[in-house]
Parts: sequence; C-alpha cells; structure tokens
Amino acid sequence: MKTISIIGCGWLGLPLGKYLSEKDYLVKGSTTHPEKLAILQENGVEPYLLKLNPQLECEYVDNFLDSEVLIINIPPKISLQKTDAHVEQIANLLKVVENSSIKKIIYISSTSVYPELNREVVEEDVLTPETSASPTMVKAENLLRDFTADVTILRAAGLMGYDRIPAKYFAGWKGLTTGDIPVNYIHRDDVIRIIETVIEKNIWGDTFNIVSPIHPIRKEIYIRNCEELGFEMPEFVASPTPQPYKIISPDKWLEKSGYHFIFKNPLDYFYQLPE
Repeated sequence: MKTISIIGCGWLGLPLGKYLSEKDYLVKGSTTHPEKLAILQENGVEPYLLKLNPQLECEYVDNFLDSEVLIINIPPKISLQKTDAHVEQIANLLKVVENSSIKKIIYISSTSVYPELNREVVEEDVLTPETSASPTMVKAENLLRDFTADVTILRAAGLMGYDRIPAKYFAGWKGLTTGDIPVNYIHRDDVIRIIETVIEKNIWGDTFNIVSPIHPIRKEIYIRNCEELGFEMPEFVASPTPQPYKIISPDKWLEKSGYHFIFKNPLDYFYQLPE
C-alpha cells in the first residue's frame, strides 16, 4: 500500500484525502485547527496538527512524513510583515523532509503566476520570479525543484465546483465590465483525479498547467449560474477600455498524461448549494 501525506486538508485537501483513502492508499493529512482532526479521521485520513509559522510545528512530524509521496497544498497567505513568508514556509518544511522517507513531492501552485499577456500562455512563459505576476509562488516552486528532481508542480487554475460558484461572488453587481474576459477554471473533481494520475502514472519532475480546456467568457458563466441556481443576475456593461486577459493552456499536461477531463467546459460544472 502506498502512503501519502497531505499538508493542508481544507477545501481541496480533505476530499482529496478521502478519495485517495477510498482508493486504498494510506493517507495522512494535516490541519492547523484542532477541531478538524476528528473530521479528517471520519474521512479515512490519519490526522495531524501541523503549522508553518513559518517554522514547522508538528508534535509527530516523523510519523507524518513517514510516507512515499508528499502533497503540499498550502496557498500563500498575504503577510504585511514578510512578502516571502511562503518561501520561508517551504524552506523550513524541506529541512525536515530532507531527513524523512519522502521520495516524491506534488506542489499545488497556481496559474496566478502568469501575467495578463493578452494571449494563450504556456508553462515556459514563467520560469523566473522576475517574469511572474506572483514572484513568491515561483520562488517556492524553484526551491522545490532545487530540492529534488522528483517534484511535480501543478499550476492550478481557479478552483471551482460544489459550493464555489463563480456567480455567487458577483450576484446583483451593477456595472460589471469584465463579462467578456475568458475564464481559466478547473473543477475540484478534476484536480483530485489529476493528482491521482500523477501518482499512478509516475509523472514526476515537471511543471503543468491544470485547467479546463474550454474557456467561455465570464458573462456566459454568470448567466448560466444565475439561471440554474437562482442568484441575482449582475448587470453587465461594456468596458470603456480593452480588458487584459490570459488563456491558460493545458496542452502540455494532456500530451504527457493522456488525461480525460471530467469537466472540459466550465459551463458544465457540477455545483452544490449549501444546505
């Protein structure tokens, strides 16, 4: 049985851990909240309390890192004190991982690293912090690449699905000028299956954009969400100036993995309103 440790069992990490556990992986997962330990346990995930502040704090860290694969799923948090606090988090984590049994690493990065280039963008468009719209995340990526050749970096587009519904955040807005911008989204179910594919097919040592291959405009998405889920329709107006955009390409991932998306088109995403 393959053992996997997941740092960050929140909106993505918890269902990921549950899914992998149901696939007969031994899954260990971390949270920063003591009250969530029982929830991890209930979902088939061996729970650990772990914090990176930015030093690593975990009472049983040797047990947590006694795994073959480590999935790092901790988005950078904005810090007024330290711009590169996330880089410090990763650096401090790797000091401990170095003495563990971890063989492979998956790092959940973001397509926010790409500036708005008004065209399709590919992985090679951002290789250094200087060319990135999110230098901190690229610095973290580079730390991981320098640490091991067996790290796979997944630059995830905007995570949607279930209770994350695009129109929910813009319901009833007046004068929305960004309706004609193409979206870069990916459904949570696809992210989970993609991570499984990396592990099952041993796809290590590379960087991939993971994003639904079809890019409808925001207006189409919001209208569909409002019609199907009952949100108040925003008011769309023409932008007085051209809106910058980017279209993230998943071609490298598709060619390498042969993966078949569950949701190719964000207009077809599955959502679930909270009860």
